[in-house]
Amino acid sequence: MGTPDFARESLEKLYNSTHEIVGVVTNPDRPKGRGMKMTESPVKEFAVLKGIKIYQPQIIKENKDFIEEIKELKPDIICVVAYGKILPKEILHIPRYGCINLHGSLLPKYRGAAPIQWAVLNGDKTTGVTTIYMNEKMDAGDIILKEKVNIGEYETTGELWNRLSHIGAELLLKTVNEIQNGTAPRITQGEDFTIAPMLNKEMSRINWNSDAIRIKNLVCGLNPIMGAYTMYEGKKIKIWNIKILDEFSVDVPGYIIEANDKTGLKIATKDKIISVIEIQGENAKRMSICDFLRGNQLQVGKILK
Repeated sequence: MGTPDFARESLEKLYNSTHEIVGVVTNPDRPKGRGMKMTESPVKEFAVLKGIKIYQPQIIKENKDFIEEIKELKPDIICVVAYGKILPKEILHIPRYGCINLHGSLLPKYRGAAPIQWAVLNGDKTTGVTTIYMNEKMDAGDIILKEKVNIGEYETTGELWNRLSHIGAELLLKTVNEIQNGTAPRITQGEDFTIAPMLNKEMSRINWNSDAIRIKNLVCGLNPIMGAYTMYEGKKIKIWNIKILDEFSVDVPGYIIEANDKTGLKIATKDKIISVIEIQGENAKRMSICDFLRGNQLQVGKILK
């Protein structure tokens, strides 16, 4: 059971193993893009390619026909990776070895919908992936295996997401193998946990009165989900990548220190100066800062809001 590309990696890893996949459950097709064309999830695309039986229930809890179909498959185990729906107790009890989940954090830290994003937003140095036996509570089941990874200084959510999708796929296969062999550990989670809630657009505006590291974390954490933004003369500008310079700022936070298509864009923060690497103007495409400044003028001395 899974939906995005993060889950597709796990599906492919299991498909190429000795285990038999009897069915795939994913979210219904959704309209996407400017044309709002109905689009299949990455998990469905892979399942279609390999001829695997696909289920796409809109609602699970009250869908008795779907639950009966899953029972008829008689799965030994159900693997859940970024599926996006809560499983009722009736499904959790179907498989012989239970339902297991691959989660994008080192549980019990960052239970919830956006663990990878919040690790970057909070400036964590490390994170990882965890497999658990699922229960009726969100990400609260007994831990099976974990793998810890370091987060790069300027690693974005997108880059970390891609890296953890591969590491997580390996860990999920290892977990399934250990369950099959009877060697899988089972460690109860304590009550000392944190939550990683869904992100919202209100958090994406840059507060230039913050220190440079906090701004860097916001920019990296929202790349590529929605992008961090600022306002310049009433227009929204998204900032996708920055570097913190070894220079302390003496200017008003948000002050444009330099804006040159040869040397780039430098902006004052509460403490240090940042250099913008990648930017996006309103109703425009993402581009390097030098390309942007060749066609757009930002005035030195103006203050970003």
